[in-house]
Amino acid sequence: MSARGWLQIGLLVTLVFTLTPMLGRYLARVFSPGPAPGDRVFLPVERAVYRVVGVDPDREQRWTGYTMSLLAFSVISFLGLYALLRLQGVLPLNPDQRPGVPPSLAFNTAVSFVTNTNWQNYGGEATLSHFSQAAGLATQNFVSAAVGLAVMAALLRGMVRRGATTVGNFWVDLTRVTVRVLVPISLVLALGLVSQGVVQNFHQSRVVVTLEGGSQSIPGGPAASQIAIKQLGTNGGGFFNTNSSHPLENPNGISNFLETLAIVLIPFSTTATYGHMAGSRRQGRVVLAVMTVLWLGSLSVAVWGEARGNPALTSAGVDQVAAADSPGGSLEGKEVRFGPVASAVWAASTTGTSSGSVNAMHDSLTPVGGLVALGNMLLGEVSPGGVGVGLTGMLVFAILAVFIAGLVVGRTPEFIGKKIQAPEVELAMLHVLAMPIVVLGFTAVAVVLPGVLASRANPGAHGFSEILYAFASAGNNNGSAFAGLIGNTPFLNITQAVAMLVGRLLLIVPVLGLAGSLAAKQPVPASAGTFPTDTPLFAVLLLAVVLIVAGLTFFPALALGPVLEALG
Repeated sequence: MSARGWLQIGLLVTLVFTLTPMLGRYLARVFSPGPAPGDRVFLPVERAVYRVVGVDPDREQRWTGYTMSLLAFSVISFLGLYALLRLQGVLPLNPDQRPGVPPSLAFNTAVSFVTNTNWQNYGGEATLSHFSQAAGLATQNFVSAAVGLAVMAALLRGMVRRGATTVGNFWVDLTRVTVRVLVPISLVLALGLVSQGVVQNFHQSRVVVTLEGGSQSIPGGPAASQIAIKQLGTNGGGFFNTNSSHPLENPNGISNFLETLAIVLIPFSTTATYGHMAGSRRQGRVVLAVMTVLWLGSLSVAVWGEARGNPALTSAGVDQVAAADSPGGSLEGKEVRFGPVASAVWAASTTGTSSGSVNAMHDSLTPVGGLVALGNMLLGEVSPGGVGVGLTGMLVFAILAVFIAGLVVGRTPEFIGKKIQAPEVELAMLHVLAMPIVVLGFTAVAVVLPGVLASRANPGAHGFSEILYAFASAGNNNGSAFAGLIGNTPFLNITQAVAMLVGRLLLIVPVLGLAGSLAAKQPVPASAGTFPTDTPLFAVLLLAVVLIVAGLTFFPALALGPVLEALG
């Protein structure tokens, strides 16, 4: 790997761990009672929102009320976005006269963006109007990310409160994190992207004459504003069909670096939020350490796999060594302005979170690179995971880890001073099992259907990986794809939408149940049998639980796909 590649990775890691404690501390203040930075600017906006929607910001909710508010908001969001997509042809800001989106595709797209999945079975610039992009998709990019952070805040409150019956107010959490975190940072990032040449206008497509004398249609639209929040909110839904590999969405190395940083910024920062709200920064550092090991481990393997090139091409005499006039490595399916290293870093980061945005075609990754991308999602996307939901997923694994530790020492397990009993373990297991059931279940059905098999671009192990990847992406609310699979069919549109809903709601509802259950408990004093959860030993145990659970669940499927392809 070149010195430039090492420099990119080093700078990315440095900025992530420099910004994590600052943003994490700010998020803790946003979700805590009392004054918070920026009150003079943000409070009037929030109060106006509360008046419009009729919310009393001082009234908290039980976990059941919090859950019902979240579900009601999700249903209204789905219906509104579905109607907008279907009626697109008669709505304003449609200079290219895009017709309404067909029913099954509109259903899939609405579910996709409401669940923070952002899977796209369509080409954005060729299917959607500017109004659908800006008022529909970009809006859901903000609020679906805010929902994930709100759920995280409710769980953290439940963990630290004593004998409480409430876990916060969903509408307040949703409003505060949108107004105080997502909008301001997205605005700054969007301006940075515009400065690098990312498109931001409301123009219709323009036909231009190419250097070869042909013609080409150049799309316009409000791209930068959507790209900023798609990256920051780990949404991933691109304005253009080829996502951030498109030069109008990601023009150069600077824009690529900013977008990569945005993917992992909030997920890592939530570990510091956890430490502050739990009253123990060491607790947050343990989770940060585990997430970092998983992220850097997957990143290193992906970079190694892509930078070494394709062994089959090497044996054929193709030079894949980095040189002054070539980035080297496996370049198929990648933009030469990024090369294999930046593409591999992005692939590991976007699948380690729930982003799903791409700057290279994942279907063209080497078998090792594809295994990393698929494996990251099948871990449950906790390395570091999506905004809010990544931390909650890791804390669910932490509960399972202390349960296992409790079995070893013969005591009722404890976590953050609370006893972990049967209800908490049952909710944690529901959270862990929901995603594998839909991913493996729908994959098993899909691989025996002739229509789905005909939708693959490749036979054999790689074709199986294309199908498994599609449902892993949907069930983990990721949204990236092995693009060799044609997903815009009625079967895949519907089954993937179901997988998205299960992967979102059947993970969120148990987490909120955990919040309510833990909030009602009284803390117990630590004793000689208490297993400390703020030590390197617990970090090792937590890492082992994450890897073992995913390995036992998914290794047979991975063996039929990328592992077999790599060995073959």
